[in-house]
Amino acid sequence: MNAQAVILHRPGQIGLETLTLDAPTPADAVVAIRWSGISTGTERLLWSGRMPDFPGMGYPLVPGYESVGEVVEAGAESGLRAGQAVFVPGARCFGPVRGLFGGAASHLVSAGARLVPIDSGLAERGTLIALAATAHHALAGVDLARPLLVVGHGVLGRLVARIATALGGDPQVWETVPVRRQGARGYAVRAPEDDARRDYATILDVSGDAGILDAAIARLAPGGEIVLAGFYEARLAFDFAPAFLREARIRVAAQWRPEDLAATLALIEADRLALDGLITHRRPADAAPDAYRTAFGDAECLKMILDWRAA
Repeated sequence: MNAQAVILHRPGQIGLETLTLDAPTPADAVVAIRWSGISTGTERLLWSGRMPDFPGMGYPLVPGYESVGEVVEAGAESGLRAGQAVFVPGARCFGPVRGLFGGAASHLVSAGARLVPIDSGLAERGTLIALAATAHHALAGVDLARPLLVVGHGVLGRLVARIATALGGDPQVWETVPVRRQGARGYAVRAPEDDARRDYATILDVSGDAGILDAAIARLAPGGEIVLAGFYEARLAFDFAPAFLREARIRVAAQWRPEDLAATLALIEADRLALDGLITHRRPADAAPDAYRTAFGDAECLKMILDWRAA
């Protein structure tokens, strides 16, 4: 079976090409992708060539781990049925072409156990489920009754703030880009220089700014924690004395876990977490090169979606 797929041949060189998919096994499902999202974190680093060493790294590759589609063929052992709407967190089904993360294609073959059935009414908003689960994971263990600062008001930062608010918190958000300070829902967004507070129990960074630690440590309460939930291309470092005086703790939040996904879906189903207002740009899949340039170069683009329905 053939599929149209986005292929990044080398940094800055991307296009849409036809690839042959691996044959499905009885445990697999074939999914016709309707929409896929472009990540401005990891995929930007793949695009620029600044991605740190990462398992499976190498070119050419098919990017994407934010896809939504419909099961068109379900293996007997897949646990799925044809017609189901599913979230697809990427796939590795392109033969010699690497799937890192392999979700940006018109059709995918994936183990049924990796696919997440979702409400078809979510439509393109379903592409945000992975980011929402990542936001939930970053908040794991955070005492939301104490002061929380979120650094960065892109899509991930907005989801962190929305989930924290839904769970009873009152987050403050920093954003350095003026146009991105808009769109807050139930929480405040301001420039760092406009915030005098220095007693945050938790500072959760989603900006990916490798220089964040000194600025964050200066705003921590004694015994406070910094959560690094961005993806950092440069080495992180900090001055020891201020961290020593505050007995600062630093935690890295990585990929979501199944329990984060389940909790996120429960919030969505209970109407406690809204995914609207986060997708700002859309392009047909055959305009992928332009879509990627816009996603990585336009500050007003929070989330770019590729529409595969005509592919």
